[in-house]
Amino acid sequence: MSSGPHRYAVPHDATISDVDLETEDVRLEDGRRLTPELAEQLAKEGRAAARARNLIPGRKSLSRDGSHSPRIQFRVPTELLHDAEVRAKREGVTLSVLARRAFEAYLEPDTTDDTSDHCPHRAS
Repeated sequence: MSSGPHRYAVPHDATISDVDLETEDVRLEDGRRLTPELAEQLAKEGRAAARARNLIPGRKSLSRDGSHSPRIQFRVPTELLHDAEVRAKREGVTLSVLARRAFEAYLEPDTTDDTSDHCPHRAS
């Protein structure tokens, strides 16, 4: 039995409301009654499966070994942020992709300088 995400798409005209699983009889496709405990178990399993696919949070791993990609945060002047956003939009990429490319380009080895440190961690 397929249980891909497409099976759980909510139509645009659907009405969504809270359900009290203690009092209402909600059944799964296999006939089991959905109880608060079962709902919590299924949610936990879903979160674990997402973690196993490295989907927490955001995009897939940029690391070669598939492990969680580290995150870097830094502050910039407003004008620099604006310029970066304009450039990212023009290139059709996210701000993260643009920043990653700039960081990678900055860390590329200087072929004229034998003392430069080569950083072989470039994401593909």
